[in-house]
Amino acid sequence: MVKIKQKLALRACCAAHVLHDGLTDMLYALLPLLRDAFGLNYLEVGMIRSAHRAASAIFQIPAGVWSERVGERSLLVIGMALAGVAFLSLGFAEGYWTVLLFIFLAGCGDSFHHPLSSAIISHAYPDAGQRTALGTYNAFGDVGKFLFLGLTILMTAPLGFSWQAPVLGFGAAALLLAVATYLLLSRAAAGGPPELPSKDDSVETVTGWGLKHTRGFFALSVIATLDITTRTGFLIFVAFLMIEKGVPTEWAAAAVLITVFGGLCGKFVVGQIAERIGVTRAIALTEVATAALIGLVVVMPSYAAFFLLPVLGVFLNGTSTAIYGAVPDLVAGEKHSRAYGLIYTLNAVFGLIAPLLFGLIADWTDVTTTLVAVALTVVPTIPLCGMLARDLDEVRAN
Repeated sequence: MVKIKQKLALRACCAAHVLHDGLTDMLYALLPLLRDAFGLNYLEVGMIRSAHRAASAIFQIPAGVWSERVGERSLLVIGMALAGVAFLSLGFAEGYWTVLLFIFLAGCGDSFHHPLSSAIISHAYPDAGQRTALGTYNAFGDVGKFLFLGLTILMTAPLGFSWQAPVLGFGAAALLLAVATYLLLSRAAAGGPPELPSKDDSVETVTGWGLKHTRGFFALSVIATLDITTRTGFLIFVAFLMIEKGVPTEWAAAAVLITVFGGLCGKFVVGQIAERIGVTRAIALTEVATAALIGLVVVMPSYAAFFLLPVLGVFLNGTSTAIYGAVPDLVAGEKHSRAYGLIYTLNAVFGLIAPLLFGLIADWTDVTTTLVAVALTVVPTIPLCGMLARDLDEVRAN
């Protein structure tokens, strides 16, 4: 068996995460611009975000299952290339439905990344250092969000470029990074086709989904869906909240950028907290803080709210590090790809529903009421953390 070069594999997956999360979350900065460019209502704005989530919901589980046969590396690179081509095409879109089509195709490409990269890292770090490695990987996703959002805002606000400029630039970058990722993972001997045991080897085969505790995995999945619903709803409407507070449209997206910067720090911080106090306590702590801080942002004036956003981002985005770090505790190693695929698919489904649901609430009421509903969405995670804690104790006892 070829030994995986752990650090090189982690670096390649972190670089890919920068790209994919950057491409995904730059849409938050584009939404107010697309609304003005095409005269959209809030429901149509939500449908743009949901088109990306719909593609992710469809393809993440198949990608995870398929990788068990062909390996993660080739599928990961194909997805990156598809996302790049879709973004290049998006730059030439002339109407709302064309935008939806290319956003959907970009989501198809992005759907390959999370389950495959997470599996590569969990295989490269099977024992010591796994949570830290996954936390580092998650943090680099927020590096991409911060970088791509920042560049989008810089190009479209002070520099005065059209919304197409960052879309075309990032699409070209995706194609270049796809080639680089393939070369790095090949050199690291990571993500290749799985090695088949010889006839003389006695290997215990894990069938099905490889769940160590079905109820525990269910609880973790529900927590993940509520967390992504809250995060998606807030990041979509925080820019519109700032517009209602009197911030110019071109600068309102900076609210997303500031929140994501806090999330970047939170991915590291929450990972360390989870190592010290445990996964379930870390999740409960961050979710309570998220609900409370969203409520404060809603009632505060614009400048005070901006000051609070990075603190909110620490908890809003940081929770995912603890959530995804618990997957290997509940699933057998050779089934990590499909388990991550299922978790991320559920996230995509609820990430698809959230913009539509909260978009309807915003059209029926107002943005402030919508964000109050977003804050309340995360509350049911608290009792679920108690259930998950008991189930993890049972897994460790066995």
